[in-house]
Amino acid sequence: MSSINSNIILNADSYKASHFLQYPPNTTQVSSYIEARGGQYKNAVFFGLQMFIREYLTKPITNADVDEAKIIFDAHGVPFNEDGWRYIVNEYDGFLPIEIEAIPEGTVIPVKNAMVQVINTDPNCAWLTSYVETALLRAVWYPTTVATVSWNCRQVIERYMEETSESTDGLEFKLHDFGARGATTEEAAAIGGAAHLVSSQGTDNISGIIAARRYYEAEMAGFSIPAAEHSTITSWGKDNEAAAFENMLPFGERLFAVPLSVLTHQTQI
Repeated sequence: MSSINSNIILNADSYKASHFLQYPPNTTQVSSYIEARGGQYKNAVFFGLQMFIREYLTKPITNADVDEAKIIFDAHGVPFNEDGWRYIVNEYDGFLPIEIEAIPEGTVIPVKNAMVQVINTDPNCAWLTSYVETALLRAVWYPTTVATVSWNCRQVIERYMEETSESTDGLEFKLHDFGARGATTEEAAAIGGAAHLVSSQGTDNISGIIAARRYYEAEMAGFSIPAAEHSTITSWGKDNEAAAFENMLPFGERLFAVPLSVLTHQTQI
């Protein structure tokens, strides 16, 4: 998963840089936590932490990272804890001395409950706990939101399948992800796509599948089928509609799809 900024020191809000000067003298430990404060749903589905840890926290910071951060923050107009970051490089080979505790990913939990807790493991680095808040909160907010919406959609689908059908077979394929093209970035498509796969297996979001493979060892978390689109059908021309659909028939050995709007358009012609 690519990132514009791979320097975790710079993966923070600007005001975080001055907090090392603001804690009471002799502060040795700070604990912070993340919760879903509430909203449309009574329950939330926690997801996304492992992607962040494996992508960003398994790579140590270096003195070069500290040098870069010092240049940026000095020019930016906020104090920079150069000694603190050099200490982490020298004492911990650049790995952050923090402990992250969390509920299992994929857990459905009532809102207003702690999902993640972070504490520093070195008394000299009490300032570090809150410093990582920006990156950590961003890391779990979006995928947890997507996983929560997908799970709640599945509950609605399941309820109506139970009311209108004799079976809920195939429930895991009733909510399909075509969201890659609407995501803000490829990284967002990957994170959101993986979050969708917590509750559903239908997806056309390859980025989400790759994220699930790379960060969760899910060999194949989602599935799709051959499908036509307007360009592949209308390119045959108005007089060759039958040929266009006949061309789809070899896919008949397995499921395939033709957009309903194409069928409607062709019928109106």
